[in-house]
Amino acid sequence: MPNYNVNLPHIPERTERPRNSGLTMVMDKGISLKHAEDFVESYADYVDFVKLGFGTSVVSKNVKEKIKLYQKAGIKTYLGGTLFEAFVARGKFDEYQKFIENFGLDTAEVSDGSITMEHDSKCEYISKLAKNFTVLSEVGSKEEGIIIHPAKWVSMMKAELEAGSFKVIAEARESGTVGIFHKNGSAHSMLITRITNKINVNDIIWETPQKTQQVYFINLFGANVNVGNISVDDVIPLETLRLGLRGDTFFNYLPENVKEKTF
Repeated sequence: MPNYNVNLPHIPERTERPRNSGLTMVMDKGISLKHAEDFVESYADYVDFVKLGFGTSVVSKNVKEKIKLYQKAGIKTYLGGTLFEAFVARGKFDEYQKFIENFGLDTAEVSDGSITMEHDSKCEYISKLAKNFTVLSEVGSKEEGIIIHPAKWVSMMKAELEAGSFKVIAEARESGTVGIFHKNGSAHSMLITRITNKINVNDIIWETPQKTQQVYFINLFGANVNVGNISVDDVIPLETLRLGLRGDTFFNYLPENVKEKTF
């Protein structure tokens, strides 16, 4: 159990790093090195992965220094899948591997949300990278209105896990309005049910940039659900949601006699 400031009863037991469930993946969209230092000091114990979102690692300053900072704090760090796609679209996969090796990374993301890629090819990329990296692979399109049948989500997730992915990421973008969510941000509940009927929920990281989406998955799967695309400023608010220390999940772990009591 983490070292909290007070010992309250009826708090769910949280997994501790290195975690296999209860993972939190944070999206760094190009914060400064100073901001990253403050982030690590305050939040590192609650963060498992930091993704340097989309192509920010190409244009941001002090990228190597930030990566070392995150890694020293025990946070696995990787570059957004869109950048992987940018290299692949240009026929530069070997250069991509050299690029991430040059940063000293041990984690990589494989996605096909922006480009059209044969799924067998995607699984080959996963297998190649998995020889030297922890691979996270993303399933789902970044384009609004693209509907993927639940059976296809399941088959792709299964194949990518078998190819070597540590976890599969259910696409929602940083906006939370595509993939597993409707354009208004509400969950595709039938799709999520169909997926988790076939795929172990601990093998999935759900992209949940919006608070209501985090609440949805915590209510559905409990405090130790894997969530991602969390903003750097939402790590502690998310942790309070997981623990029932915020209004949206306040009664999740309290016994019935306490719930019914008038104060």
